[in-house]
Amino acid sequence: MGDVKKLGYYVNGVFKESKTERYTDACNPSTGEITAKVPCCTSEEVEEAIAAAKAAFPGWSGTPVIKRVQILYKLRDLLIAHMDELTELVARENGKAWVEAEGDVLKAKEGTEQAISAPSLMMGESLMDASSGFDTVMYREPMGVFAGIVPFNFPAMIPMGWMTPMCIACGNTIVIKAATFTPQTCMRIAELYKEAGLPDGVINIVTCSRNEAEMFLQHPDIKGITFVGSTEVGLHIYSTAAANGKRVQALCEAKNHALVLNDAPIERTAAGIINAAFGCAGERCMALPVVVVQEDIADDLVHAIVEKAREIKVGPAYDKTTGMGPVVNEGHKKFVTNWIEKGIEEGAELILDGRDIQVPGYENGYYVGPTIFDHVKPGMTIGDREVFGPVLCIKRVKDFDEGLAVMNANPYANGSVIFTQSGHYAREFARRTDGGMVGVNVGIPVPVGMFPFNGHKKSFFGDLHCLGKDGYRFYTEGKVVTTRWFDEEEKKAKTVSTWDGTI
Repeated sequence: MGDVKKLGYYVNGVFKESKTERYTDACNPSTGEITAKVPCCTSEEVEEAIAAAKAAFPGWSGTPVIKRVQILYKLRDLLIAHMDELTELVARENGKAWVEAEGDVLKAKEGTEQAISAPSLMMGESLMDASSGFDTVMYREPMGVFAGIVPFNFPAMIPMGWMTPMCIACGNTIVIKAATFTPQTCMRIAELYKEAGLPDGVINIVTCSRNEAEMFLQHPDIKGITFVGSTEVGLHIYSTAAANGKRVQALCEAKNHALVLNDAPIERTAAGIINAAFGCAGERCMALPVVVVQEDIADDLVHAIVEKAREIKVGPAYDKTTGMGPVVNEGHKKFVTNWIEKGIEEGAELILDGRDIQVPGYENGYYVGPTIFDHVKPGMTIGDREVFGPVLCIKRVKDFDEGLAVMNANPYANGSVIFTQSGHYAREFARRTDGGMVGVNVGIPVPVGMFPFNGHKKSFFGDLHCLGKDGYRFYTEGKVVTTRWFDEEEKKAKTVSTWDGTI
């Protein structure tokens, strides 16, 4: 295969060559060059990874939580020491611009730092004399083996920031199904975990197709599934795994909207929209692909957005002057351009077309420039469905109430944003929007890791979100212990009292 790497799978602290005959090409999106052959692991290899995680669980769960998080302290230091290496790896396999790739790694560090709080957040509750002479304590305990199913768009943050740190800090073990397009960052950080002193088998990584991943949903040794991806797949995972008695958190698609009122400052609002709409080439579930604007400032806002979009430098991800990199691969580029063509067919007004952008010296890269549709009407799928690319839709409305109704009519509800100087409308918006993460003059309302990533409606299936206190609850189960001790007189009388549960 020349300089092209042949990747393996990671089990019990070592990389092993797969016995599969099926490999998928992973590319450098900036150049279109094949950089790695990614195995579609066999069912037996997925089973091997689950078995390794199960075997590691007794020793790891029996390690005091204070000692477990010492490894995370060391991992955090290693992430900092290897920041440039990991940033370049994200940029080369995913296509994010350098500063965005660095942000991806920094979010993995943030998730690690949050997980270091496990000794405090795993503390239970107690009540002396819950009933006369009876004391009750609730402990939080690890559960066993979890499976993490990962998308391509955040190869550091999602598997190694959202999933792994909190899962293992709580005493569980994990099998990660890494994204076939972008598996190398995740695998490199697993090596850093081993360097930090993590016991073998606590983290295991496979790459496989949906057929092999289906094992996770029914396997008796898997206690829970954490998933990020499409709504169609997320709903299937949720319904199937839950029917088999497993915990599920499924973070799914989005079509986030921003409502811009006529008192919003035009230039500052346009700058916030540009960053939110076109950052990471639009390949994030907290992108801002729809702007709902009051008609009396719509022309001025659209003009400002288009002018700022034209200034974005599109180029190779690892060039530090690049403002927006490519999308992840050729197939996804075709997916995005098909959506642009669909918007034209539906009658939306294409006012900035990014389909034919050329980057000198990188003609084979997978580039789509900033693309903007105006006058997007209700029922146009370009404005209602997730495109997952650098495509922005403008919807025009009369007032706050019409704008809020347009937003809340969408079946997805990850995030929602308002740009205004009115405290009244900001408060009303936060109260009445369906979005689970709300921004007031903040284009990307992703909370820091102390709070949950809080999608609603078809953007999330499950009961406990990832991160924050929800995350600790998801990765642990409560055990309630009621205790009574007898005094000397009771022992002499040889009597035994039984609590009937009445308080």
